[in-house]
Amino acid sequence: MKRFFTAIAILAILGCAKEKEGYSISGDLKNIEDGKMIYLSELDANNQPKKLDSVAVKDGQFMLDLPEVEASNLNFLTIEGVRGNVLFVSENEPIEFQIYKDSLQTSEVKGGKENKLLYAYLDHIKELNMKVGKIRTDLRMQATTTRDSSAMANLQKEEEGLRNSDIAYKKKIAKENPNNFVSILVLSDMINMGASANEVKELFVNLSEKIKQTSIAKALKENLDKRSATEIGSKAPEFTAPNPQGEQIALKDVLGKVTLIDFWAAWCKPCRVENPNVVKVYEKYHDKGFNILGVSLDRAGQKDRWVQAIKDDNLTWEQVSNLQFWNDPVATLYNVRAIPAAFLLDENGVIVATNLRGEALEAKVKELLEK
Repeated sequence: MKRFFTAIAILAILGCAKEKEGYSISGDLKNIEDGKMIYLSELDANNQPKKLDSVAVKDGQFMLDLPEVEASNLNFLTIEGVRGNVLFVSENEPIEFQIYKDSLQTSEVKGGKENKLLYAYLDHIKELNMKVGKIRTDLRMQATTTRDSSAMANLQKEEEGLRNSDIAYKKKIAKENPNNFVSILVLSDMINMGASANEVKELFVNLSEKIKQTSIAKALKENLDKRSATEIGSKAPEFTAPNPQGEQIALKDVLGKVTLIDFWAAWCKPCRVENPNVVKVYEKYHDKGFNILGVSLDRAGQKDRWVQAIKDDNLTWEQVSNLQFWNDPVATLYNVRAIPAAFLLDENGVIVATNLRGEALEAKVKELLEK
């Protein structure tokens, strides 16, 4: 089951600023000694924290006057000697913080419509996590005690309903706030939660050009382009890689009426467990036009293990590997982050299904071959 926690929800929260020629951030700090430093950072072009300014706590308070921002960005406050940080969006509005040393997550902020939306979103995520956590606790209880299949099905349906409403809420934010930096954070969460890249891309294109020029938006666009390239309906990216004999094998050279690109490795137990099923489907349908290209994510220096696994599992189709583990360029091209992973292609090299296993793989191959 997918987790509903997000990077944004785990971070602390707080807000933003405005004056005619700049903006200010100020706040009260509970249980933080005078002299402790408050550090202000923002995300740089590489999406890494970059320190902008600092100020010492005096009489339990702090204040910073800052230059006007041309475009909003994700900013962080960190406090000397205190773990964690306080997150806010920079905007040209005065922002006031109420920071609690022992509970940064409950800190309060006033000022700035960007941050108002951010906090509403974070409250939504917090409430969602609580509801999902309760459902999963109830599911575990049902699984270990009553084992009531009907009750478990209802709980799973309830969680799916929460997930659907969460996606709808995120879409609503992005559609109604094309000029708001928070929309980029929401879309980033959507893609990290496994939403379709093409679906997120449709929302992304409607954002303002100003928002699209932020570093986090550019990183999201790059991620979306990479992911959408290997989604269902996309033409499978071409690649060439060496087989065990060192010969370069190209995807285009092994395309059949139906082709499976199968990412696996000798060290991957789930892959090895699934291999007999893949062999069965291959032997049954190869003569009818079903081909497979195996792509191994084995480690450097372990070619012998890869070759032995091919032999032991009776994998008689073409196999390639750069022996670069997770840094394999083909795996990177296909955005593979876990194995086994599989892409099923039609005769034109278009991706028609992903990650099918067992009976589902055979059924889909049979369906495509009979068209």
